[in-house]
Amino acid sequence: MKSIELLSPAKNLDCGLAAINHGADAVYIGAPKFGARASAANSIQDIKQLINYAHQFNARVYVALNTIIADEELDEAEKIIHQLYEIGTDALIIQDMGVLQMNIPPIALHASTQTDNRTVEKVQFLEKAGFSQVVLARELTLEQIKTISSQTSVPLEFFVQGALCVSYSGRCYISQAMCGRSANRGECAQYCRLPYDLVDANGQVLIKNKHLLSLQDLNLSDYLGDLLEAGIRSFKIEGRLKEQDYVKNVTAFYRKKLDAIFEGTSQYKKLSSGKTTFFFTPNLSKTFQRGASSYFLNGRNSNITSFDTPKSTGERIGRVQEITNTFIRLDSDVQLHNGDGLCFFGANGFTGFRINRAEGVLIYPAQMPPVKKRTEIFRNYDSEFDKLLNKKSAERKIAVNCRFSETKTGFLLELVDEDANQVTVACTIDKQKAQQAEKALETIRTQLSKLGNTNFVVTRIDLDLTSAYFIPASYLSEWRRMAIEKLEQARSESHKVITMPIKPTNHIYPQKELTYLDNVHNNLARAFYEQHGVEKIALSFENAMPKNVPLMFTKHCLKYSLGACARYPNQSALKYIFTEPLYLSFQENKLRLQFDCIHCEMIISK
Repeated sequence: MKSIELLSPAKNLDCGLAAINHGADAVYIGAPKFGARASAANSIQDIKQLINYAHQFNARVYVALNTIIADEELDEAEKIIHQLYEIGTDALIIQDMGVLQMNIPPIALHASTQTDNRTVEKVQFLEKAGFSQVVLARELTLEQIKTISSQTSVPLEFFVQGALCVSYSGRCYISQAMCGRSANRGECAQYCRLPYDLVDANGQVLIKNKHLLSLQDLNLSDYLGDLLEAGIRSFKIEGRLKEQDYVKNVTAFYRKKLDAIFEGTSQYKKLSSGKTTFFFTPNLSKTFQRGASSYFLNGRNSNITSFDTPKSTGERIGRVQEITNTFIRLDSDVQLHNGDGLCFFGANGFTGFRINRAEGVLIYPAQMPPVKKRTEIFRNYDSEFDKLLNKKSAERKIAVNCRFSETKTGFLLELVDEDANQVTVACTIDKQKAQQAEKALETIRTQLSKLGNTNFVVTRIDLDLTSAYFIPASYLSEWRRMAIEKLEQARSESHKVITMPIKPTNHIYPQKELTYLDNVHNNLARAFYEQHGVEKIALSFENAMPKNVPLMFTKHCLKYSLGACARYPNQSALKYIFTEPLYLSFQENKLRLQFDCIHCEMIISK
């Protein structure tokens, strides 16, 4: 039976704890430095606290240390890696191959999606280099995933939900080129979410003021079974900058989806322990989303872009039926609440407003928005749903069988959890037969079942007694507390952190020559590639700042969106007559577009 991992993001400790409580098998969280989300760094102390909690459920904690590292930062990075190993980190997610040349402990390494993992040859190389998990590029199709899986044995990780980078991860340099903020250093300024004009070589404006590089969010929830068959073993949720409401809702949604699949097969099981009970109904449309796209999983399709807004649109609720000076009547069967946030696309672009009072299909905004009849309305903030998530919205419990038996000197309390961890507490006491036998036995069962705020729930109690005995509730409570403490300790000790000593290798890298696209940022990374047969190595973009080179490579293609792709004619799109080259224009800046039709990619240069 194959263990399958649901991997959730954690901006901070609280988000990480929420992810575990809502069913995550593993959590990924930023290191104190050198994470690809610089604003989501975490202290060693907080990461340790998350690890200790996660390991109680046999869940794992992966730490993202996935930027490229400068030479003068190598010692600091190495020190952090040692600290992370000492606190029990299950794996590091890295991009910089210089890490493999460091003097590091035998900590497991995962190859970040920023190492651009798109081919069999690349994944095979990483596997031989000692990586214990590889995060595949989001742009892959099911068939490409199957091909990679069939020719490798390393566990494969794939994003199934969340924001999409328009560029191949690790190969976007627009932010660095435009404002000196490197995406490969965790400081992306998100130029892909800005509004642009699309202009041709003659200065003709084809599209004006649209977010032409902005993509919808990924949602592969309908394809989990297909991904399992294709060989994915870790299902990753994007969102290390997202808040707790997103983490709770999305983790719960995918936990339920995966569990439903596992119930119908003996082929797969979840990686971690414990059963999660939810106090709300997960719904992906209730938290941040820019629409829902399957991206390229089933090949190229037109439903991947979010040209009108990079903001969350939420769920469609209906259309405007009537407008007065005080209220708006909607044609909708969705229950609305005071405080809900609604939005629409109008003459002034994407506009949002808040419901002051809701009375069925009549809504009374605090200030009347510039909306017209028949306008489609969306809800991107559900106040009642938010209230549910702000309260205790789930609990996760580990099943425990309890046996209470008689000994010569008193009693023995034994606990065995669902993972076969077993502890005993010898309870020495003068035995006193109970005058009310049934009441005494019920007291024993009740007191031993009271596991309260612990991570455990008693699913069975066996009493092995020659007689019913009177035992004060305080004694039973103390014995139960001692047994639970021992069980928590046993679980902590039984969690196996995978150790992967990095052994020097010299197998040949798939390329003989590396360019700025390969992000070699320090001397250790250079030494790694030389050791693996690379003959010519260029400096990283951040080091060399080369001129007149491509800044972004993307499968998203504006010629396809225009209906001008000869390979994939899109009859539903508008037809444009234009002269190439095409440009993206914003303020005083102009980005040139090139189209590599052989590889079906769009290339953006300054």
